[in-house]
Amino acid sequence: MSKRKIHITDVILRDAHQSLIATRMRTEDILPACEWLDQAGYWSLECWGGATFDACVRFLKEDPWARLRQLKKALPNTRLQMLLRGQNLLGYRHYADDVVEAFCQKAADNGIDVFRIFDAMNDVRNLETSIKAVKKAGKHAQGTLCYTISPVHGTQTFLDQAKTMADMGVDSIAIKDMAGLLTPQATFDLVSALKKNLELPVFLHSHYTSGMATMCHWAALDAGVDHLDTALSAFAGGTSHPPTESVVAALHDAGYETGLDLALLEQANNHFRNVRKKYHQFESEYNGVDTAVLMSQVPGGMMSNLANQLKEQGALDKIRDVFIEIPKVRADLGYPPLVTPTSQLVGAQAVANVLTGKRYETITNEVKKYLQGWYGQAPGEINQELQRRAVGNEELIDERPANLLPNEFHKLKSQIGDLAESEEDVLTFAMFPDQARTYLEQRQAGTLQPEPLEPLPSAGQSGNISTEFKITVHGESYDVHVTGASPTSETKRRFYMTIDGVPEEIALESLGEFQKGSGPGKREKVTNEGQVTTTMPGNIVDVLVKEGDDVAAGEPVLVIEAMKMETEIKAPTSGKVAAVHIQKGDRVTPGDVLVEIG
Repeated sequence: MSKRKIHITDVILRDAHQSLIATRMRTEDILPACEWLDQAGYWSLECWGGATFDACVRFLKEDPWARLRQLKKALPNTRLQMLLRGQNLLGYRHYADDVVEAFCQKAADNGIDVFRIFDAMNDVRNLETSIKAVKKAGKHAQGTLCYTISPVHGTQTFLDQAKTMADMGVDSIAIKDMAGLLTPQATFDLVSALKKNLELPVFLHSHYTSGMATMCHWAALDAGVDHLDTALSAFAGGTSHPPTESVVAALHDAGYETGLDLALLEQANNHFRNVRKKYHQFESEYNGVDTAVLMSQVPGGMMSNLANQLKEQGALDKIRDVFIEIPKVRADLGYPPLVTPTSQLVGAQAVANVLTGKRYETITNEVKKYLQGWYGQAPGEINQELQRRAVGNEELIDERPANLLPNEFHKLKSQIGDLAESEEDVLTFAMFPDQARTYLEQRQAGTLQPEPLEPLPSAGQSGNISTEFKITVHGESYDVHVTGASPTSETKRRFYMTIDGVPEEIALESLGEFQKGSGPGKREKVTNEGQVTTTMPGNIVDVLVKEGDDVAAGEPVLVIEAMKMETEIKAPTSGKVAAVHIQKGDRVTPGDVLVEIG
């Protein structure tokens, strides 16, 4: 009797480093391992999509399309897989059908073989165009269930969704457990239902955050699962995934066949073990097993990015408060699964609620669009009071949102102009307009520079030498670990640290000139009602008023981007605009006077 084959997809090149080091791995650190990965015997390697596209443009100053082509060349014998957000593609809004079709075709042309397609709302209407486009390109379209727990989710809910996706022509079904919420019994029940009712291969993708992922793997095997997602052990565990080597060894011992060569896996893993040290500054403090996820339901990639973003804002000490707030916001929004982009929507709104100290005093633009229906149908009932507050008298959307979007590819092509050297560049601009324009301008000028990496600790030292040290004061020695700091743009900076394990906060007054955005100068701090400020540190995306304009209380005067979400800042009072102290691109912090209304 032949052994049952269990196919393995490794996520080392995408989700693993997205979960553990905020998606910061550079192409130069991926390519050396490709020879071993390509020979190892994987069914596929997940290497693109998710947050990799954003990180390449925003932080690494790499062309994500060039990365894909390089990977295709370096991995000729292995299927390349990507994570695609349905009508959202890789951005944070719905795109017109012509953009979705162009993106899927170009992704296929540049090397993607398997498209794992999901919708953050599990609204299958938002998958129609991308599934058709992938099938038209002759590639594998995988319909995805975003697993979550709520009063409105259950095995039958997910089975109904899977049946609808099967009717749409998908080639397989994936269970995407992005937060590690699956239990072994829930896994067995769901996989059993899928295998009993559908004639399609079933994939299981489960994060290790709660510590149950390998148990879920074994339950899935008993239920008939066909494919498992794992990560090489150098980037496994914690908010990532079960370790490939351990899973393969256990499968082989239990009589299953994987086709994977453990010796080659070890060579690749040794490479990534050394590579990980290079990115130590992005390591999250939440990379271990964290059973609190069973309450907060925060997925792995969201957790490491949320910690990193709060750290940049000098608010890392608020992360537990944010984790407590996230389930409350999620309930108000009708229990969407926490996966990009809804995880960003819910996370950014929870941060705003915590940092302002008043729930929904500030509502992000994306949450407003969500509440209006631009992301699709919410799984459960939305808080109607919040919806009225955010949407006002605007009409709610109850059809497939993309039906209301006119074709836009040629418009986008015109907007980016000669900076785009290919259709791929136009699609990059479509995903992230401001970041892509900056990237393409720098590419044209030959000034692309990736964000700096902090040096490795010296021999004999543990941790980062710039954040962990020992001091002696009046004969007493103290171990100091700096855990975060407010932005350098603040006149009074806050440093967060532990001293002999006790959390401390220190505020330091700057002696130098505060640099605001593109020019020097020191911003005043808010002292009266007519001065407009922000509740969160961020970058100015747009200034909506000019000196002399008449504005009404509650009217938007500028748009700020914080944590990848855009938020309108509104006039606190009615009057005439007396002064505008910011311009597009400026970095601003809470308390700064941005606009004055007389």
